[in-house]
Amino acid sequence: MKIVDVRTEPMDEPAVTLPWRDGLPRRPTSEPQGFLVIETDDGVVGRAHTTKLVSVQALVEAQFSDELVGRDPLARELLWQRIWEINRLEYMPTTVVGLVDIALWDIAGQSAGLPVHRLMGGYRDRIPAYASTVTFGSVEEYLDVADQCLALGYTAIKLHAWGDARRDAELSQALRDHVGPTVDLMFDGSAGWDLADAVYVGRALAEARYLWYEEPMKEYSIGSYRRLGAAVDVPLLVAEVAEGAHWTVADFISQTNATYVRTSAGFKGGLTGALRVAHLADSFQLRAEVHGGGLPNEHLCMAIPNTTYYESLVVSNPVRADPRLDSNADLVAPDSPGLGWRLPG
Repeated sequence: MKIVDVRTEPMDEPAVTLPWRDGLPRRPTSEPQGFLVIETDDGVVGRAHTTKLVSVQALVEAQFSDELVGRDPLARELLWQRIWEINRLEYMPTTVVGLVDIALWDIAGQSAGLPVHRLMGGYRDRIPAYASTVTFGSVEEYLDVADQCLALGYTAIKLHAWGDARRDAELSQALRDHVGPTVDLMFDGSAGWDLADAVYVGRALAEARYLWYEEPMKEYSIGSYRRLGAAVDVPLLVAEVAEGAHWTVADFISQTNATYVRTSAGFKGGLTGALRVAHLADSFQLRAEVHGGGLPNEHLCMAIPNTTYYESLVVSNPVRADPRLDSNADLVAPDSPGLGWRLPG
């Protein structure tokens, strides 16, 4: 089997802007979304979704076609290394680096007649989801959203709040008081603070017994996370968007006291990079929590033992049930060969 074509396909869906913390832009991406497509001479077609379609098309023309056409699509490790070599000469956004790898896993699964998670390891066939909020307007609205999420079967809730350390600390403790001690709660700072404010919120989260504290500061400074870990008792979840896949995660593990690291197909160089991160974390008895939704990450959740929840985004009030989840708010393993992209028509 050989690769015969590399191309992009647009999707006729508008960009969506979601409300996050204060200070972040409120405009959609300027690029359309779509798929990187890799086709083989056996007629098997692998896909990877991207929100950077214009940038990816430019890479297809400049690099990907020449590098991939004529290659064995099952040589994922070789081709994963080759993409990193291209990235050395022609920088790609982190979310673009892993697209070829994701499409190649899709081809491998289809060729084997198996869902990708079975090829990667097949650890579980379902996983509970947590409700991951966008930013709402008031404490009262967050508490109302939390009640709706619990009624839908969620047993865990993660806050994306306002980016104001005092208000966010008060919200975090109010949510704990409201839902009681048995609901897992998490907090995502969306890289909004410096060390002083991160410590302030972290101490409030520790008092409220939060499961984890995620990305309170930009991840350029590992030393700042080391200082944060020494100052707060809440478990830290680190290396969400830091570039460099498992290489950078290794430094976070060795230089901080984090309990969790982030892994994902989108930010860790595809599924191959995400697996590297998960296995690295496992060797240190750490959890590798899967960041974000989407089909590649659904498969990843099913394949690795050291992740706790699937991230299910709650984008509206009233809260709408996530169609990917069952009545218990569990994500059930995809069963289609490959990744199982749900294509229009």
